Amino acid sequence: MAKAPARTKPDGSDTPPVADPLKSNRERPADPSPYAASKEELLKFYEDMLLIRRFEEKAGQLYGLGLIGGFCHLYIGQEAVAVGLQSALTEKDSVITGYRDHGHMLLCGIPPKDVMAELTGRQAGISKGKGGSMHMFSVEHKFYGGHGIVGAQVSLGAGLAFSHKYNNDGGVCLAYFGDGAANQGQVYESFNMAELWKLPIIFVIENNQYAMGTSVNRASSEDQLYRRGESFRIPGLQIDGMDVLAARGAAEEALAWVRAGKGPIILEMKTYRYRGHSMSDPAKYRSRDEVQAVRDKSDPIEHVKKLLIDSHGTKEDELKAIEQTIRKQVNEAADFAESTPEPEPAELYTDVLVEKY
Repeated sequence: MAKAPARTKPDGSDTPPVADPLKSNRERPADPSPYAASKEELLKFYEDMLLIRRFEEKAGQLYGLGLIGGFCHLYIGQEAVAVGLQSALTEKDSVITGYRDHGHMLLCGIPPKDVMAELTGRQAGISKGKGGSMHMFSVEHKFYGGHGIVGAQVSLGAGLAFSHKYNNDGGVCLAYFGDGAANQGQVYESFNMAELWKLPIIFVIENNQYAMGTSVNRASSEDQLYRRGESFRIPGLQIDGMDVLAARGAAEEALAWVRAGKGPIILEMKTYRYRGHSMSDPAKYRSRDEVQAVRDKSDPIEHVKKLLIDSHGTKEDELKAIEQTIRKQVNEAADFAESTPEPEPAELYTDVLVEKY
Protein backbone atom coordinates (compact mmCIF):
# COMPACT_ATOMS: atom_id res chain seq x y z
CA MET A 1 0.00 0.00 0.00
CA ALA A 2 1.34 3.42 -0.93
CA LYS A 3 2.25 5.64 1.98
CA ALA A 4 0.37 8.94 2.14
CA PRO A 5 2.65 11.90 1.59
CA ALA A 6 3.36 14.13 4.56
CA ARG A 7 1.78 17.57 4.45
CA THR A 8 4.17 20.42 3.91
CA LYS A 9 4.34 23.12 6.58
CA PRO A 10 4.56 26.80 5.68
CA ASP A 11 8.26 26.77 6.52
CA GLY A 12 8.88 24.15 3.80
CA SER A 13 9.41 21.17 6.10
CA ASP A 14 7.35 18.02 5.70
CA THR A 15 6.63 17.47 9.42
CA PRO A 16 2.88 17.34 10.03
CA PRO A 17 1.70 20.56 11.71
CA VAL A 18 0.42 20.41 15.28
CA ALA A 19 -3.03 21.90 15.85
CA ASP A 20 -3.20 24.78 18.30
CA PRO A 21 -6.02 23.99 20.75
CA LEU A 22 -6.50 27.69 21.39
CA LYS A 23 -7.30 28.24 17.70
CA SER A 24 -9.74 25.36 17.31
CA ASN A 25 -13.17 25.76 15.77
CA ARG A 26 -14.96 24.94 19.01
CA GLU A 27 -17.49 27.49 20.18
CA ARG A 28 -16.06 29.90 22.70
CA PRO A 29 -17.57 32.67 24.80
CA ALA A 30 -17.19 36.20 23.50
CA ASP A 31 -14.55 38.46 25.00
CA PRO A 32 -16.42 40.31 27.74
CA SER A 33 -16.79 44.07 27.78
CA PRO A 34 -16.55 46.15 30.96
CA TYR A 35 -19.93 46.44 32.63
CA ALA A 36 -21.76 49.72 31.96
CA ALA A 37 -22.71 50.57 35.53
CA SER A 38 -25.08 53.33 36.54
CA LYS A 39 -24.05 55.76 39.26
CA GLU A 40 -26.16 53.84 41.77
CA GLU A 41 -24.48 50.56 40.84
CA LEU A 42 -21.03 52.14 41.02
CA LEU A 43 -21.82 53.47 44.48
CA LYS A 44 -22.90 49.97 45.53
CA PHE A 45 -19.65 48.49 44.17
CA TYR A 46 -17.72 51.17 46.04
CA GLU A 47 -19.57 50.48 49.29
CA ASP A 48 -19.10 46.72 49.03
CA MET A 49 -15.37 46.93 48.26
CA LEU A 50 -14.86 49.48 51.02
CA LEU A 51 -16.72 47.28 53.50
CA ILE A 52 -14.44 44.35 52.71
CA ARG A 53 -11.32 46.55 52.94
CA ARG A 54 -12.25 48.11 56.30
CA PHE A 55 -13.50 44.78 57.68
CA GLU A 56 -10.23 43.06 56.80
CA GLU A 57 -8.16 45.89 58.26
CA LYS A 58 -10.10 45.57 61.51
CA ALA A 59 -9.65 41.78 61.46
CA GLY A 60 -5.91 42.34 61.13
CA GLN A 61 -5.99 44.60 64.19
CA LEU A 62 -7.94 42.06 66.24
CA TYR A 63 -5.49 39.35 65.21
CA GLY A 64 -2.62 41.52 66.42
CA LEU A 65 -4.40 41.92 69.76
CA GLY A 66 -4.74 38.16 70.12
CA LEU A 67 -8.53 38.13 69.75
CA ILE A 68 -8.37 36.03 66.59
CA GLY A 69 -6.49 32.75 66.83
CA GLY A 70 -5.13 30.31 64.28
CA PHE A 71 -4.59 31.43 60.71
CA CYS A 72 -6.13 34.54 59.21
CA HIS A 73 -5.90 35.33 55.48
CA LEU A 74 -6.91 38.83 54.42
CA TYR A 75 -8.51 39.82 51.12
CA ILE A 76 -7.08 43.35 50.96
CA GLY A 77 -6.38 44.31 47.34
CA GLN A 78 -8.59 41.63 45.78
CA GLU A 79 -11.96 43.21 46.54
CA ALA A 80 -12.95 43.89 42.91
CA VAL A 81 -12.95 40.18 42.06
CA ALA A 82 -15.62 39.07 44.53
CA VAL A 83 -17.68 42.25 44.27
CA GLY A 84 -17.73 42.21 40.47
CA LEU A 85 -18.56 38.52 40.19
CA GLN A 86 -21.01 38.09 43.05
CA SER A 87 -22.96 41.22 42.16
CA ALA A 88 -24.19 39.31 39.09
CA LEU A 89 -25.46 36.26 41.01
CA THR A 90 -29.05 35.46 41.89
CA GLU A 91 -30.50 33.87 45.00
CA LYS A 92 -30.48 30.50 43.22
CA ASP A 93 -26.69 30.46 42.86
CA SER A 94 -24.10 29.07 45.28
CA VAL A 95 -20.61 30.18 46.30
CA ILE A 96 -17.67 28.15 47.60
CA THR A 97 -14.09 29.26 48.18
CA GLY A 98 -10.84 28.60 50.01
CA TYR A 99 -9.61 30.01 53.29
CA ARG A 100 -9.38 33.67 52.16
CA ASP A 101 -13.12 33.83 52.59
CA HIS A 102 -14.28 36.80 54.69
CA GLY A 103 -15.09 39.07 51.75
CA HIS A 104 -17.03 36.39 49.89
CA MET A 105 -19.16 35.80 52.97
CA LEU A 106 -20.00 39.45 53.43
CA LEU A 107 -21.17 39.60 49.82
CA CYS A 108 -23.43 36.60 50.38
CA GLY A 109 -25.42 38.78 52.75
CA ILE A 110 -24.00 37.54 56.04
CA PRO A 111 -23.94 40.42 58.56
CA PRO A 112 -20.44 41.73 59.44
CA LYS A 113 -21.05 41.14 63.15
CA ASP A 114 -21.78 37.45 62.51
CA VAL A 115 -18.58 37.08 60.46
CA MET A 116 -16.45 38.98 63.00
CA ALA A 117 -17.90 36.95 65.87
CA GLU A 118 -16.91 33.80 64.02
CA LEU A 119 -13.39 35.10 63.51
CA THR A 120 -13.07 35.58 67.27
CA GLY A 121 -14.55 32.14 68.03
CA ARG A 122 -17.78 33.31 69.65
CA GLN A 123 -21.11 31.53 70.06
CA ALA A 124 -22.84 34.23 68.00
CA GLY A 125 -20.59 33.56 65.01
CA ILE A 126 -22.09 32.30 61.77
CA SER A 127 -20.65 28.82 62.52
CA LYS A 128 -21.12 29.10 66.31
CA GLY A 129 -17.45 29.85 66.82
CA LYS A 130 -16.27 26.47 65.55
CA GLY A 131 -15.22 27.47 62.04
CA GLY A 132 -13.01 30.45 62.71
CA SER A 133 -11.39 32.37 59.87
CA MET A 134 -10.86 29.48 57.47
CA HIS A 135 -13.96 27.29 57.79
CA MET A 136 -17.06 29.48 57.87
CA PHE A 137 -20.24 28.13 56.32
CA SER A 138 -23.87 29.14 55.82
CA VAL A 139 -26.34 27.05 53.84
CA GLU A 140 -28.98 29.71 54.49
CA HIS A 141 -26.92 32.23 52.51
CA LYS A 142 -25.84 29.70 49.83
CA PHE A 143 -22.24 29.98 51.04
CA TYR A 144 -20.64 26.54 51.29
CA GLY A 145 -17.25 27.39 52.85
CA GLY A 146 -14.30 28.47 53.56
CA HIS A 147 -12.04 25.41 53.08
CA GLY A 148 -8.59 24.92 54.53
CA ILE A 149 -7.47 22.07 52.26
CA VAL A 150 -5.93 23.64 49.16
CA GLY A 151 -8.05 22.91 46.09
CA ALA A 152 -10.62 20.79 47.91
CA GLN A 153 -13.34 23.38 47.33
CA VAL A 154 -13.10 22.84 43.56
CA SER A 155 -14.28 19.24 43.84
CA LEU A 156 -16.99 20.26 46.29
CA GLY A 157 -17.99 23.04 43.91
CA ALA A 158 -18.43 20.47 41.15
CA GLY A 159 -20.72 18.61 43.55
CA LEU A 160 -22.75 21.76 44.17
CA ALA A 161 -23.04 22.28 40.41
CA PHE A 162 -24.20 18.66 40.03
CA SER A 163 -26.87 19.36 42.65
CA HIS A 164 -28.04 22.43 40.73
CA LYS A 165 -28.32 20.37 37.54
CA TYR A 166 -29.89 17.35 39.20
CA ASN A 167 -32.53 19.49 40.93
CA ASN A 168 -33.01 21.62 37.81
CA ASP A 169 -33.14 24.71 40.03
CA GLY A 170 -31.45 27.05 37.55
CA GLY A 171 -28.55 27.73 39.90
CA VAL A 172 -24.88 28.13 39.06
CA CYS A 173 -21.95 27.43 41.38
CA LEU A 174 -19.18 30.01 41.65
CA ALA A 175 -16.07 28.10 42.81
CA TYR A 176 -13.06 30.22 43.76
CA PHE A 177 -9.49 28.97 44.07
CA GLY A 178 -6.04 30.49 43.84
CA ASP A 179 -3.05 30.25 41.52
CA GLY A 180 -1.40 27.82 43.93
CA ALA A 181 -4.46 25.57 44.11
CA ALA A 182 -4.53 25.56 40.30
CA ASN A 183 -1.70 23.02 40.43
CA GLN A 184 -3.59 20.52 42.59
CA GLY A 185 -4.63 17.21 41.07
CA GLN A 186 -8.24 17.19 42.25
CA VAL A 187 -8.79 20.40 40.32
CA TYR A 188 -8.29 18.56 37.03
CA GLU A 189 -10.45 15.63 38.04
CA SER A 190 -13.16 18.19 38.75
CA PHE A 191 -12.60 19.88 35.37
CA ASN A 192 -13.04 16.55 33.60
CA MET A 193 -16.27 15.65 35.39
CA ALA A 194 -17.70 19.15 35.05
CA GLU A 195 -17.22 19.20 31.27
CA LEU A 196 -18.37 15.61 30.76
CA TRP A 197 -21.63 16.32 32.54
CA LYS A 198 -21.92 19.97 31.40
CA LEU A 199 -22.24 21.13 34.98
CA PRO A 200 -23.31 24.72 35.71
CA ILE A 201 -20.11 25.96 37.34
CA ILE A 202 -17.77 28.91 36.94
CA PHE A 203 -14.23 28.07 38.04
CA VAL A 204 -12.68 31.32 39.28
CA ILE A 205 -8.89 31.37 39.59
CA GLU A 206 -7.96 34.31 41.82
CA ASN A 207 -4.43 34.76 40.55
CA ASN A 208 -2.93 37.12 43.11
CA GLN A 209 0.57 36.34 41.75
CA TYR A 210 1.88 34.42 44.78
CA ALA A 211 1.05 30.95 46.09
CA MET A 212 1.99 31.48 49.73
CA GLY A 213 5.49 32.85 49.04
CA THR A 214 6.16 31.49 45.56
CA SER A 215 5.58 33.53 42.41
CA VAL A 216 3.18 31.93 39.93
CA ASN A 217 5.92 32.12 37.29
CA ARG A 218 8.18 29.91 39.41
CA ALA A 219 5.52 27.37 40.33
CA SER A 220 3.55 26.94 37.10
CA SER A 221 4.94 25.73 33.78
CA GLU A 222 1.82 27.23 32.15
CA ASP A 223 1.31 30.52 33.95
CA GLN A 224 -1.54 31.64 31.70
CA LEU A 225 -3.98 29.95 34.00
CA TYR A 226 -7.10 30.61 31.95
CA ARG A 227 -5.75 27.98 29.52
CA ARG A 228 -5.75 25.24 32.13
CA GLY A 229 -9.08 23.82 30.99
CA GLU A 230 -8.27 23.56 27.29
CA SER A 231 -7.42 19.85 27.36
CA PHE A 232 -10.86 19.27 28.90
CA ARG A 233 -12.54 21.52 26.30
CA ILE A 234 -13.35 24.10 28.97
CA PRO A 235 -12.97 27.65 27.64
CA GLY A 236 -11.16 30.24 29.71
CA LEU A 237 -11.00 34.02 29.91
CA GLN A 238 -8.30 36.18 31.49
CA ILE A 239 -9.72 39.23 33.24
CA ASP A 240 -8.34 42.31 35.00
CA GLY A 241 -9.27 41.44 38.56
CA MET A 242 -8.35 44.92 39.83
CA ASP A 243 -11.24 46.45 37.85
CA VAL A 244 -14.70 45.77 39.27
CA LEU A 245 -16.38 46.68 35.97
CA ALA A 246 -14.21 44.18 34.08
CA ALA A 247 -15.04 41.56 36.70
CA ARG A 248 -18.77 42.22 36.43
CA GLY A 249 -18.59 42.13 32.64
CA ALA A 250 -16.83 38.76 32.82
CA ALA A 251 -19.47 37.47 35.22
CA GLU A 252 -22.24 38.43 32.78
CA GLU A 253 -20.55 36.57 29.91
CA ALA A 254 -19.69 33.52 32.03
CA LEU A 255 -23.17 33.22 33.51
CA ALA A 256 -24.76 33.50 30.07
CA TRP A 257 -22.49 30.69 28.83
CA VAL A 258 -23.20 28.38 31.75
CA ARG A 259 -26.93 29.08 31.98
CA ALA A 260 -27.23 28.23 28.27
CA GLY A 261 -26.21 24.65 29.14
CA LYS A 262 -22.76 24.89 27.54
CA GLY A 263 -20.96 23.56 30.59
CA PRO A 264 -18.24 25.07 32.78
CA ILE A 265 -16.01 28.05 32.12
CA ILE A 266 -12.79 29.29 33.72
CA LEU A 267 -12.21 32.91 34.70
CA GLU A 268 -8.63 33.78 35.56
CA MET A 269 -8.83 36.98 37.58
CA LYS A 270 -5.45 38.75 37.56
CA THR A 271 -5.36 40.43 40.95
CA TYR A 272 -2.94 41.20 43.78
CA ARG A 273 -2.95 40.89 47.55
CA TYR A 274 -1.40 43.76 49.48
CA ARG A 275 -0.76 41.81 52.69
CA GLY A 276 1.15 38.59 53.26
CA HIS A 277 -0.33 35.19 52.52
CA SER A 278 -1.60 35.12 56.09
CA MET A 279 -1.14 37.33 59.14
CA SER A 280 1.97 35.33 60.07
CA ASP A 281 3.65 35.98 56.70
CA PRO A 282 6.16 38.90 56.59
CA ALA A 283 6.10 38.72 52.75
CA LYS A 284 9.86 39.13 52.34
CA TYR A 285 9.70 37.45 48.92
CA ARG A 286 8.64 40.74 47.32
CA SER A 287 9.65 44.35 47.74
CA ARG A 288 7.66 47.13 49.31
CA ASP A 289 8.11 49.08 46.10
CA GLU A 290 6.32 46.32 44.17
CA VAL A 291 3.32 46.42 46.49
CA GLN A 292 3.21 50.21 46.54
CA ALA A 293 3.36 50.37 42.75
CA VAL A 294 0.22 48.23 42.51
CA ARG A 295 -1.52 50.33 45.14
CA ASP A 296 -0.65 53.53 43.28
CA LYS A 297 -1.59 52.35 39.80
CA SER A 298 -4.29 49.71 40.18
CA ASP A 299 -6.14 49.98 43.50
CA PRO A 300 -9.71 48.81 42.78
CA ILE A 301 -11.39 51.12 45.28
CA GLU A 302 -9.53 54.23 44.16
CA HIS A 303 -10.40 53.36 40.56
CA VAL A 304 -14.14 53.37 41.29
CA LYS A 305 -13.82 56.46 43.46
CA LYS A 306 -12.23 58.31 40.54
CA LEU A 307 -14.98 57.14 38.17
CA LEU A 308 -17.65 58.36 40.56
CA ILE A 309 -16.06 61.80 40.89
CA ASP A 310 -14.93 62.33 37.29
CA SER A 311 -17.75 60.68 35.35
CA HIS A 312 -20.77 60.95 37.64
CA GLY A 313 -20.17 64.17 39.55
CA THR A 314 -20.16 62.47 42.95
CA LYS A 315 -19.13 64.85 45.72
CA GLU A 316 -16.29 64.07 48.13
CA ASP A 317 -18.71 64.67 51.01
CA GLU A 318 -20.95 61.86 49.75
CA LEU A 319 -18.03 59.44 49.62
CA LYS A 320 -16.84 60.52 53.06
CA ALA A 321 -20.30 59.80 54.44
CA ILE A 322 -20.14 56.28 53.00
CA GLU A 323 -16.71 55.82 54.58
CA GLN A 324 -17.99 56.95 57.99
CA THR A 325 -21.02 54.65 57.81
CA ILE A 326 -18.87 51.65 56.94
CA ARG A 327 -16.29 52.37 59.64
CA LYS A 328 -19.12 52.61 62.19
CA GLN A 329 -20.56 49.29 60.99
CA VAL A 330 -17.17 47.55 61.20
CA ASN A 331 -16.39 49.01 64.64
CA GLU A 332 -19.77 47.85 65.92
CA ALA A 333 -19.07 44.37 64.54
CA ALA A 334 -15.72 44.30 66.36
CA ASP A 335 -17.30 45.50 69.62
CA PHE A 336 -19.99 42.84 69.30
CA ALA A 337 -17.39 40.14 68.65
CA GLU A 338 -15.37 41.15 71.70
CA SER A 339 -18.35 41.29 74.04
CA THR A 340 -20.36 38.21 73.04
CA PRO A 341 -19.59 34.97 74.94
CA GLU A 342 -17.57 32.02 73.75
CA PRO A 343 -19.37 28.72 73.08
CA GLU A 344 -20.14 26.36 75.93
CA PRO A 345 -17.97 23.19 75.93
CA ALA A 346 -21.06 21.14 75.03
CA GLU A 347 -21.16 22.94 71.68
CA LEU A 348 -18.31 20.67 70.58
CA TYR A 349 -20.81 17.82 70.31
CA THR A 350 -23.42 19.61 68.19
CA ASP A 351 -23.63 19.59 64.38
CA VAL A 352 -21.55 16.42 64.28
CA LEU A 353 -22.66 13.50 62.12
CA VAL A 354 -22.85 10.22 64.03
CA GLU A 355 -23.84 6.96 62.37
CA LYS A 356 -25.43 4.42 64.69
CA TYR A 357 -25.18 0.74 63.86
